[in-house]
Amino acid sequence: MHGTVVKSTGSWYLVRGAEDGQLHRCRLRGKFKIKGLKASNPLAVGDQVDFTVEAQTEGAGVISHIAPRRNYIVRKSVHKTGHVHIVAANLDQALLVVTLVSPATSFGFIDRFLVTAEAYHIPVTLLFNKTDLYDADGFEYQAEIAGMYASLGYPSRTCAATTGEGVAEIDQLLDGKVSLLAGHSGVGKSTLINALVPDLDLKTAEISEFSDKGVHTTTFAEMLEVRPGTFIIDTPGIKELGLVDVPPAELAGYFPEFRALLGQCRYHNCQHTHEPGCAVREAVDQGRIALPRYDSYLSMLAGEDNRH
Repeated sequence: MHGTVVKSTGSWYLVRGAEDGQLHRCRLRGKFKIKGLKASNPLAVGDQVDFTVEAQTEGAGVISHIAPRRNYIVRKSVHKTGHVHIVAANLDQALLVVTLVSPATSFGFIDRFLVTAEAYHIPVTLLFNKTDLYDADGFEYQAEIAGMYASLGYPSRTCAATTGEGVAEIDQLLDGKVSLLAGHSGVGKSTLINALVPDLDLKTAEISEFSDKGVHTTTFAEMLEVRPGTFIIDTPGIKELGLVDVPPAELAGYFPEFRALLGQCRYHNCQHTHEPGCAVREAVDQGRIALPRYDSYLSMLAGEDNRH
């Protein structure tokens, strides 16, 4: 049978069968290595697999094959130094829930997530939540921030998950796709998921029962079915994920506005910090590159933790 991994506990995997739509508790046959990737987990939520159901154990199965991934997103492994942990695979898009009030999400946090998504070729939409807490200045500021990111190719939506405002538009955005939903703790991600998947308790009961039988790890991603063909992958707080750092020489390439100036600096190995004839710094001075974005770049380049 063919199926999709919807949850993993490290030793057992929950697989939704493509043919029967049922959840099967599966284990992995043998050892699987991923070429060119030192990963602590061979399988991740979103992976497409082939498995056989064991007759002697009702609903249980053995995974024999993992299909090649279209993309994936990783964090640093908390167990193995020098290894990564694959959070999720085969994503159509990522939705980042951000708030400008109560609490305010920092630009550094947003930009680190965007760089990570760029590195794994995953399109991102920003979801500005808690608009019900805005005053007039708040709406003006939000429009300004949304405009800055839209100019870079990152569209946004606004919503107030507690009142339901904007939830229908986000639901349309999800339609027919596998979407990673991420966000700092306190931004209302759980409230938004509950608004999008009203019968969530029913959908997660079976998964929770499975998880209790497995070996717990520090972080779980979980695929939730919104409706047939439409899925949300819920993730733990990004702060806990410890997203993998991009090598300094490659970092600028994951900022679209920097990438547009590629080859225009005087020096081919320009890091856009102090070098003379730097096209990026010139663009910052002229207001063509937003200062908060440049500050985020410098912070990441310095290896500072700007996930907060």
